[in-house]
Amino acid sequence: MLNKVILIGRLATDPELKYTPSGVAVTSFRIAVDRRMTPNAAGEKETDFIDIVAWRQSAEFAANYLNKGRLVAVDGRLQIRTWVAQDGTKRRTAEVVANDLRSLERPRDSSGSPSNYDGAPHAAEAGVGAGMGSAQEMDQDFNDPFADQ
Repeated sequence: MLNKVILIGRLATDPELKYTPSGVAVTSFRIAVDRRMTPNAAGEKETDFIDIVAWRQSAEFAANYLNKGRLVAVDGRLQIRTWVAQDGTKRRTAEVVANDLRSLERPRDSSGSPSNYDGAPHAAEAGVGAGMGSAQEMDQDFNDPFADQ
């Protein structure tokens, strides 16, 4: 069986870092991913907002180096969680548990233009998985695959 998800999108929320009672870092955020399909009747693209959860080093990387609007690649697995809400109803949610996170662009300065390299490590240098390419590959210019759609 296979459960693998690879997404490229922009952070719709800032990562929210928390720690479990045993001290394990966990962060959650949402990314916006445009659908590759014909625009709707109003001529607009459709976008999916997908919840992401990262643990340990990936969580700390996300909290320290990612923020709303940044282009990111997520490699992980789909997880369906169920719980009972305070009103007693059973709830379900789908989320992607990230195995590897990669920032696909350099940070921007306050004017919105790419800043000089700020010394922030790439995911590979920060000790986060190596499934999506090397730090050298990340240094190459990356074009947003959804920009022209």
